[in-house]
Amino acid sequence: MSRIARLSPAETPLLKRKRARSGPYGVLDIGSSKVVCLIGRVESDGRPRVLGYGWQRSRGVKGGNIVDLQEAEHSIRAAVAQAEEMADLKLSGAIVNLSCGQPSSRVMNLQWPIGGRAVTEADLRAVLGEGRRRSQEEGRETVHAATLGFTIDSTPGVEDPRGMMCEMLGVKLHLVDAASAALRNLGLCLAGCDLEVEELVSAPFAAALSVLVEDEKQLGATVIDMGGGTTGIAVYGDGHLLHTAQLPVGGWQVTNDLARGLTTPLGHAERMKTLHGSCMEGGNDQKEMLSVPQVGEDDDHLVQVSRATMVGIIRPRLEETLELVRDRLESALVGSESGARVVLTGGASQLVGVRDLAARILDKPVRIGRPQPVQGLPDSALGPDFATTLGLLHWGAGEGRPLLDLDPGPERGNGRFIRFVNWLRDRV
Repeated sequence: MSRIARLSPAETPLLKRKRARSGPYGVLDIGSSKVVCLIGRVESDGRPRVLGYGWQRSRGVKGGNIVDLQEAEHSIRAAVAQAEEMADLKLSGAIVNLSCGQPSSRVMNLQWPIGGRAVTEADLRAVLGEGRRRSQEEGRETVHAATLGFTIDSTPGVEDPRGMMCEMLGVKLHLVDAASAALRNLGLCLAGCDLEVEELVSAPFAAALSVLVEDEKQLGATVIDMGGGTTGIAVYGDGHLLHTAQLPVGGWQVTNDLARGLTTPLGHAERMKTLHGSCMEGGNDQKEMLSVPQVGEDDDHLVQVSRATMVGIIRPRLEETLELVRDRLESALVGSESGARVVLTGGASQLVGVRDLAARILDKPVRIGRPQPVQGLPDSALGPDFATTLGLLHWGAGEGRPLLDLDPGPERGNGRFIRFVNWLRDRV
């Protein structure tokens, strides 16, 4: 392996908000139900425009994790090929969502002695390095590291302390990490598709970027992204991502419950959920009958099931999911910072009645979050089930970048997978 070059902290400039991508760029949303690839470009007004898109049913992915490399590669290659053909260009890398490796979020309050001199970039990098060392656990890798504010001696609320004199520098640091083995499997999968992982972005964070308005980011809001295999949580406040978490339950569990409860094939259970799914009881549910094929029987062998029976299967699973979200938020101690509003997004958020159910369980007003419109996409790709995908696109356009870029950037080496491994290693 060739010698890996690395810039020292003094040689790497500390930047204000990272600029948007120049030229076309790719984003890849690898989910449990679908794989989506978008190729975009930032227009003169700063907004992204989609040049090509493609999506496929996800295979080889379960609960956000790669469980079958070959199957996952097949889905990714097909989605990427569709987008490349439409955009008439070849991708060498992409911004990828982070759903694998049981991502966890933590906030640290650190103190760093300055001794009466001016704060330098080297001090800020040293504080970040200390936070990463403290956060490191066996088998975990840091993916996001962002400052939530600095304190100069006893003066809080400082966004950029460089050049300011103090005795003690305090920093509130938010870190997101994930299991390194899962990340390396993700890297192997993308390398097998001849793609480089240019950046990883937490999936709930990406969803929040696409569905929150600016006032919600400042005043505080909790985004719940109800996907196919996972439910992501992102808490925003004071313009910062304050907390993120992911639960291994989603819309697939609802489908599985229907298939088991009604003894019907999974494919038909998914169709029933999409067409008739509801967690709200209605007055005619007992009378409204649905024809349901049975597992192992001929196609013309149907049984009649009331809609009330279907609601009775869906509602307990969604109640359990939302109760898990509530418990996770309470254990994270972000109640006062999570704002007065919940924004539901993701495919499972479109089930009838889920908004009212969430408002009751979470005891907050709830709205359904739809991504900001993006030019170049059909209406079918602008719903809540594409929130994470479009959030990745906005990230590439510069939205949500940290005020201070404290990351020195990936190491350089030969080979896409080597560069990805170095990228991960550089963040611990």
